[in-house]
Amino acid sequence: MAQFPSEISGGAFERQEDAFRRIVGAGHDLPVIPGRYHLYASLACPWAHRTLITRRLLGLQDVIGVSIADPVRDERGWAFREGPGHGPDEAEGFHFLSEAYRATDPSFDGRVTVPVLWDRVEKKIVNNSEDDICRMFQDAFAPPEAPNLFPPMLANEQALLSDLLYQKVNNGVYLAGFATEQGVYEAAVKELFEVLDQLEDRLSESRYLLGDRIVESDWRLFCTLVRFDAVYHGHFKCNLRRIIDYPSLHRHLCELYRQPGIAETVNLDHIKRHYYITHDDINPNGIVPVGPAVIFGDDAG
Repeated sequence: MAQFPSEISGGAFERQEDAFRRIVGAGHDLPVIPGRYHLYASLACPWAHRTLITRRLLGLQDVIGVSIADPVRDERGWAFREGPGHGPDEAEGFHFLSEAYRATDPSFDGRVTVPVLWDRVEKKIVNNSEDDICRMFQDAFAPPEAPNLFPPMLANEQALLSDLLYQKVNNGVYLAGFATEQGVYEAAVKELFEVLDQLEDRLSESRYLLGDRIVESDWRLFCTLVRFDAVYHGHFKCNLRRIIDYPSLHRHLCELYRQPGIAETVNLDHIKRHYYITHDDINPNGIVPVGPAVIFGDDAG
């Protein structure tokens, strides 16, 4: 059986559209008020991970609150339970993220996803698009001294690169992992590794994806790379090569991991338990592998 049957067509995974796309900031309908908005996220999910990284890099810990979901998602969806690295929701007291979706739109019948940016005044979801949330954190909330992850002079090139990363890498691993037909799976893996090979070549000549500064596109790639050898290589059958087999991609992964505050956003226990236990159609016995032995820190070279 497919992981998300309503999102499978012709053996291919077609990710649902984000349902809530309101924007906070000047010229939009929601004001910038520190403490008003709350982030619901998971350390396991790569989409949510990117918002947590952006929040940390821009120094918004005291501006945007956060609740971390249990990495093991059952038929009731993302839950807020006491446990290592996650806990109850202290913002609204939600037991399940689905409560936020129902409070916002009682007729919502899609898949409940993270991340979610929540408005504690209106008691509604503002946005559940990681792209929008990261951009709002930069444009609406970042202090002047914060790094600009979306430099204007690179806007066009960055937009094209970020779209490629989403289509072929970030979502590409899911196109392979959730495929229900052999040909669909093989096509997805082929495209994924073609782009990884291109990125290896790019990073062999450039410190970061767009030159000598880290931009949001680098973090898009990071959130897939950091999960790749532990999950996507085996669990999603993306096994032509590992990231550790790519010298430049592995160097890029390790350098970003060493940036201040990033290691604390990476939880391989959450990542592995989420994928290997939650995806029971792919891994029906729920066995979580003990490996691989991965090194991202100072000993990574």
